[in-house]
Amino acid sequence: MKLEVNERRFSLKYATIYTLIIIGVLFAPFAIYDKYRYSVEEVKTEISLKKKAIEIINEMERFNPNIDKYFTYPRYKIYQSGLYDDSTNPIFTTVDEKITISNLRQGYSRQGSHRLYVMKLIDGKYFGASYLVVVTEFNIYAVLENILIIFLTVLTVVFGLSFLILKNFAKPFRQINEALDEFIKDAMHEINTPLAIININIDVFSEKYGKNKYLSRIKSASKILSTIYNDMNYLIKEQTINRANKQSINFSDFLNKSACYFQEIAELKNIELITDIDDLIMLEFIPTKLQKIIDNNLSNAIKYSYENSKVIVTLKKNGDRAILGFRDFGMGIKDPDMIFSRYYREDNAKGGFGIGLNIVGKIINEEDITVKIESELKKGAYFEYIFKKIN
Repeated sequence: MKLEVNERRFSLKYATIYTLIIIGVLFAPFAIYDKYRYSVEEVKTEISLKKKAIEIINEMERFNPNIDKYFTYPRYKIYQSGLYDDSTNPIFTTVDEKITISNLRQGYSRQGSHRLYVMKLIDGKYFGASYLVVVTEFNIYAVLENILIIFLTVLTVVFGLSFLILKNFAKPFRQINEALDEFIKDAMHEINTPLAIININIDVFSEKYGKNKYLSRIKSASKILSTIYNDMNYLIKEQTINRANKQSINFSDFLNKSACYFQEIAELKNIELITDIDDLIMLEFIPTKLQKIIDNNLSNAIKYSYENSKVIVTLKKNGDRAILGFRDFGMGIKDPDMIFSRYYREDNAKGGFGIGLNIVGKIINEEDITVKIESELKKGAYFEYIFKKIN
């Protein structure tokens, strides 16, 4: 019964959860940082525009109409600028027509994705202009990109460190799991040997001296223990069993043999085990899985039936389907929805680990078997399994 601990999956899962928590924790600080970065970029843009305005004015100051015949207006790659009169009419401009120049006021202003800096000029000094306007495009995406890079870097580092820490954290559990797995395998091996000895010696004694009710009880008890042992052994070898090839099985004979095996267990409670099985129903299935379905249902039907009652086992062919049924006349099921859950037991006094029907539940899901459960408290229960595509 190996407890599978996938270290990588465990680490990825909880590293992701931890990272999502970190995202939630860092959201507010990064929102504040985003606002701060935005404000800083606005200030930097304003300063750069003001510098360009001063630079243009300095160029115009150096122009001497008595010496220079023409004035070459400064042009820039990422800046546009222009000279405007009091009515905001352009005297000379490189500003895009899409940018509205009106109601000019001194200083820094915003217009969509553009930023403007307006400087009031001395009237008539610079080619009759009253205003100098310098414009640049404000790239908010560049600001967001830088913040996003920082954010993703932090998350990547957090995720990476979390993954490594959690992976190392899972190692002791894997080692404990491996040790436990080895212990269970050894224990199962040790249990199997005395069980086999008990059964063989009871059979030899019965053949030599005839049936004995006390030995019959011992034999029944050993069969119950063997069923529990087989469930545990199935869990240990589950992955290997799932990879096994399906075989053509005479379902009818298979079920009859199992019913004969449980006859002695039923007799221990004076339960009549009745079979109604159609002949020669063939099925493509993994034998071990089919054995688990039959044995666990028979075991439970007998276990939860009242003494001096009966258990009815049926197998019927219906077209290309086989319908396997187990009816008991006992305490019934309080919660049918929980019946296939691991470690669930309707009555703790009945013993067992609560893993038998959980194994059955896993098999019917893996093999696409339909199950129907009918139950009435204190009157009994009926389990029906529909196998598809039989021969």
